[in-house]
Amino acid sequence: MTVATPVAIAPGSDCTAAFRAAYENRYTWDPGFGGYQGCCVWEQGEQRAEGRFSVGADLKAQVEGIEDEGIHKAMASQLWEVAIHRVRRSFEQTHGENTFTAGDTDAVGTEVIVGGKNSGDRYRIKDAVVTMVHRHIHGTVVTIFTESTTDTGRGYLSRSYTSQYADPASGEARGGLSRFTDTFVPLTDGGPWVLSERVVETDAFGDTPAGRQVFRFTDLQPLG
Repeated sequence: MTVATPVAIAPGSDCTAAFRAAYENRYTWDPGFGGYQGCCVWEQGEQRAEGRFSVGADLKAQVEGIEDEGIHKAMASQLWEVAIHRVRRSFEQTHGENTFTAGDTDAVGTEVIVGGKNSGDRYRIKDAVVTMVHRHIHGTVVTIFTESTTDTGRGYLSRSYTSQYADPASGEARGGLSRFTDTFVPLTDGGPWVLSERVVETDAFGDTPAGRQVFRFTDLQPLG
């Protein structure tokens, strides 16, 4: 069996098809997703908090049993952030008003320069995986590098990746670099795949010390 060698995308050429292939290779939940529930645990150093959670079909996260407001908010935020990235939206819905031009290719992948509605955003793609995201969101810029993935058999999920926020004008960092390690498991045979653990390690920045938080989700069951 002959394996086709990937054809390098020439800088300056339209790379919409290659970017679409990577976009559509991301794992998303089926439209009939009904939600799930379970136990949730937060750990940081010697601190620990435990409660229960649910994520509804509307993707809204409910957390109960965690009294600390900051921990409660952090737990709900992680659940919401994971769920919102599992929503299946067509390429046209998300990127219909954008154009995509190839830039250089390095070890991370081929640069995708966005024009149109989201002009200024950039991505890198490699082997039908989005390996870098550089997006303008609410007056700040976030840059994410995906270092490893989980193959669900129906698309990929980012397993280890870094995230950095910066000032869009100066490029100066806003906060320390964060490293994420995500573990996903199928909720039932054949899915949907859901998060069972997220470890977030953040570098020190200014007066904020370095930190390591663990979010763990167990006793996972479908709702209903």
